[in-house]
This record gives sequence, structure tokens and C-alpha cells, in this order.
Amino acid sequence: MAKPDIGRIRRVHTYAWLWEPLEGEPSFVLRSMFGTKAAYLEGKLTVCFSDGKEPWRGLLVATEKDHHASLVSEIGDLRPHPVLPKWLYLPDSSDRFERSAERIVGLIVRRDPRIGVVPKPRKKARRAGPKPRP
Repeated sequence: MAKPDIGRIRRVHTYAWLWEPLEGEPSFVLRSMFGTKAAYLEGKLTVCFSDGKEPWRGLLVATEKDHHASLVSEIGDLRPHPVLPKWLYLPDSSDRFERSAERIVGLIVRRDPRIGVVPKPRKKARRAGPKPRP
């Protein structure tokens, strides 16, 4: 029998308040991914909430490069991520972080076609066992 969580202190993610508007969406899924919390809607990866150290502190917006200019012109604080330039990054250090982050989440809720990428299918895990003999 699993021990109850009574008395344990659970860390609340820094950006949990941002994914709350997505929680009411029937297809919403939140998963851990590379130290972030990744939000999926209708099977698409839309945004990662990252509360590490720069450049991993803020929102990583999953989008195709074709949409970068349009999104940056609409939300001026966005820029290509310095490590993952295929995605846009809203750093927590931005003066308008809260407002810009809420706008991004609003675009996701409204199913803006510029945001979201279909993740590649996961590879099947290899079965453990003896290797076939030649």
C-alpha cells in the first residue's frame, strides 16, 4: 500500500498559474520533459514551462520557424531560444513576462495555428533478454 502524502511538502512549479487556463481543455496533458513541464493540447506540444537557470527560465513556445516572425511581431518579448532556436523563448527576465506569457497561453486556448508541433512518435522500448545467436 502506498504511503499517503500527508505531511509532505510538495513544491509548486513556478509557472503553474500559467497552465491553469489550459487545465479545463479536455485534451490537455501536462508531462515532464527534460526538466520542464510540457503542455500538450489536441496531441500537439504547445509550450514548455521551464523554471531552471537561464537560458532555461521562462516559456519555450513550440512552433515552426515559418511562424517565428509573426509571433515575435505580435509578442515582442519572444525570441529564438539560444540553445533550441527552432522554438521561441520568453525569458522570465522580460519586463512584461506575465502579460506576454498570459497572451501566449491565450493563443494556445484559442488554438492559434502558429503554436504547436506534432511530436515524433516514441520509439518502442527494446525488450530485455538474450541476444539471438548468429
